[in-house]
Amino acid sequence: MARAPRQKMKLLVLRQYLEEYTDEEHPATTAQLIEYLRQQGISAERKSIYDDLETLREFGLDLEKARSGSQTGWYVAGRAFQLPELKLLVDSVQASRFITRKKSLELIDKIGKLTSVWQARQFRRQVWVKNRIKSMNESIYYNVDDIHRAIGADRQIRFRYFRYTVGGGQKLRREGAFYVISPFVLLWDNENYYMVGFDAGAGILKHFRVDKMTGLEVLEQPRDGRQVFQQLDMAAYTDSHFGMFSGEVTPVRLEFRNHLAGAVADRFGRDVIMVPAGEDRFTVTVPVAVNEPFFGWLCSFGDGVRLLGPESAVTAMAGHVGRIWDLYRDDPRKERREG
Repeated sequence: MARAPRQKMKLLVLRQYLEEYTDEEHPATTAQLIEYLRQQGISAERKSIYDDLETLREFGLDLEKARSGSQTGWYVAGRAFQLPELKLLVDSVQASRFITRKKSLELIDKIGKLTSVWQARQFRRQVWVKNRIKSMNESIYYNVDDIHRAIGADRQIRFRYFRYTVGGGQKLRREGAFYVISPFVLLWDNENYYMVGFDAGAGILKHFRVDKMTGLEVLEQPRDGRQVFQQLDMAAYTDSHFGMFSGEVTPVRLEFRNHLAGAVADRFGRDVIMVPAGEDRFTVTVPVAVNEPFFGWLCSFGDGVRLLGPESAVTAMAGHVGRIWDLYRDDPRKERREG
């Protein structure tokens, strides 16, 4: 006797339905499974369904039986990702400025396919990317893939690098000349994606915003600078470069009020050595790239912090604050307010 049409697909269709439409709160009864198979042009009887469910269980599908009143149903209990893990992934996508709004929604939809349609609806209720500032450069996904490919193949890359202009446009750096870099690692800092690589021409490691790269190509030349990179402490590198801005890394000595101990530990790690300096203050010595983002971080604490040394950093900090004060010292609006 010939097999009924589409019977070879029965187990596949059954598994797809169970994974997509069932969870602990939404078990599927035998009648529902038979009806769904019928809609797909596959005939089934109650006994064959039991056999199929047992086959799927033996194959590794984590099926559990649930009873509600007189009804018995089955649902997929164990999945590759638990619901809290998927929500964490969704939150990460939503919070990522380097992922465009369009791509954020696409990725969240794909994450939703890793669980039941009922649980995936929770992700849609979580979505708040509409009003967030998101990257407008979707080429970042291809750049990331090419950089990973270059790292895996031990190859250099070349690309042009741009900055944003006042009108929202882009202006190529180096008058459009290519950067040739040996990439070693991708990192995510301050909601942006960066590549850290070795610039053989300058003989140093540099970092670049991935969404500001254009025309990226993987070259045939093997990477340079492996020894330099191996000596790099990546955690210290990211801690010392505020906002991933460049600058010469220098040990600086800072004095904080005690209530800022948590902020210091969050920035420089829990192992940072805090030396008491009186009843309500402590000092730390940490390596940082002395630049304007670092000064801005210090200013965010008002009079709760003081830069003690080295003298060159103190002078630069004083100049930074002085330039800001100059903007307001002779503000003509001051006279109008006083008048």
